[in-house]
Amino acid sequence: MAVVSDPIADFLTRIRNATQAQLRYVDVPWSRIKENIAEILKAYGFVENFLVKQDSNQRGTMRVFLKYTETRRPVIKGIKRMSTPGRRMYVGHQDIPKFYGGFGLSILSTSKGIKAGVEATANQLGGELLCLVW
Repeated sequence: MAVVSDPIADFLTRIRNATQAQLRYVDVPWSRIKENIAEILKAYGFVENFLVKQDSNQRGTMRVFLKYTETRRPVIKGIKRMSTPGRRMYVGHQDIPKFYGGFGLSILSTSKGIKAGVEATANQLGGELLCLVW
């Protein structure tokens, strides 16, 4: 297995590629942060569901079931990694991006865990801007 320098970007890229190929699901290496991001994507209706199969405390696989409309169009139109290991991007609670008329979702890593942008704004939490989903 290859070592990935940015596992979150790898996770988002696998989801992006799978939606473009109209796959039913995609398997990704499991980590707690990826599971938290998948929970937010599920809560906001961007993915159907996800399952975690843990081999041990550190190893496992997560299967993310992708969501499509009745006409087989992917619900996720775009997904973009914002903060990278080489260029971290931090925002205050008033600077969390709002886009696509409120239909876009920003995901942050805050001091209280991984949060959606609207939740972080409501709790006045800033943090590292992980990604944008629309």
